[in-house]
Amino acid sequence: MSKKIVITGASSGIGLALAKFFESEGHTVIGISRSYPKEELGIDYYLCDLSIQEEIEQITSDIRKKYHELDVLINCAGIGISGSLEFTPMNEIIQIFNVNLFGLMKITSELLPLLKKVDRSKIINIGSVAGEITLPFQAIYTMTKSSLQRYTEGLRMELKPFKINACSILPGDTKTGFTEKRLKAPLEDSDIYQGRVSRSIMKMERDEQIGVSPYAVVKVVNKMIDRKRLPVAVIVGIKYKLFVFLNKILPRRLVLYLIYQIYGK
Repeated sequence: MSKKIVITGASSGIGLALAKFFESEGHTVIGISRSYPKEELGIDYYLCDLSIQEEIEQITSDIRKKYHELDVLINCAGIGISGSLEFTPMNEIIQIFNVNLFGLMKITSELLPLLKKVDRSKIINIGSVAGEITLPFQAIYTMTKSSLQRYTEGLRMELKPFKINACSILPGDTKTGFTEKRLKAPLEDSDIYQGRVSRSIMKMERDEQIGVSPYAVVKVVNKMIDRKRLPVAVIVGIKYKLFVFLNKILPRRLVLYLIYQIYGK
């Protein structure tokens, strides 16, 4: 059965892959992004900077007028940031929280009236394994994704009487343009931290560029939209399921030591 699906971040990376797939499956796809994708798609796009609340209010008002109900909301928009906690500019910290968390929360609240009109509608938030495992020199990004997981769990409980289900999808390293768009650390990081910031980011970026295809995430999301009951969270990839499992059962001090050996030295 054809569904009406809103996807944020639908112009690139995982969001674009989701938009293309669900359009090809005959669903009505409503994309929200800062820019149009480079290729022509039969998708209804709304341009919006998720860090600007007024823009969110305008485009969601337009969507509510045009579409009277909504089956699925997929929150995929996000940006990355790297650098030491000491030197990351506060304006960049505010920016990433505005996009990865606060803008997502605003758009969800604005579209809930449409989701409430459909029996068993779904909210699927694209988080990250990084929300479960703290990474040095990427701790702020980790914080946004950890907060997103708590937000999703709150939605599950609060929206249960409305028969709206919420789920987090947690990809690991995924090969997309996300790597190139990451906000980078200021230069003084490398000197004061003796090159550790640069080495850590290079390691992370290498891992991302040999990561899984965005369609590995699409495959997982596609399974979720037809399920009656959603799991709280789904980790994409056996390797990352193992990482998260070990993160939960091993002593915290040991986990942080091992992560430090890989990404912190």
